[in-house]
Amino acid sequence: MMTVVSTTQLRSGSVEEWDQLILKRFRSAHDRQGWISGQLLVPVDAPETRVIIGTWRSRQDWEAWHEDPAFLSVRARLDELQQVDHQTTWYEVLEHVQANSNTPQ
Repeated sequence: MMTVVSTTQLRSGSVEEWDQLILKRFRSAHDRQGWISGQLLVPVDAPETRVIIGTWRSRQDWEAWHEDPAFLSVRARLDELQQVDHQTTWYEVLEHVQANSNTPQ
């Protein structure tokens, strides 16, 4: 299992559109082979920064998703809304622990 962490800085005034587009991409990942989970984070002291955490069965599954034409069309618009290119780091997952889905939170 692999986790990819991408960090980007958004252009002023683009936060709402970028968030809507990235949530659309998250929903499209649900149907992709190898997708396990994802998170969209906003640092409490940097409201125009976004951190995306995606966990996939393999890097190849993630790369296949990134070759999908629908994905690429959304990716182009997201790039326009970013102030700088995103930084991406890959991690091999050594342990993945979750709360029991039947446990109240």
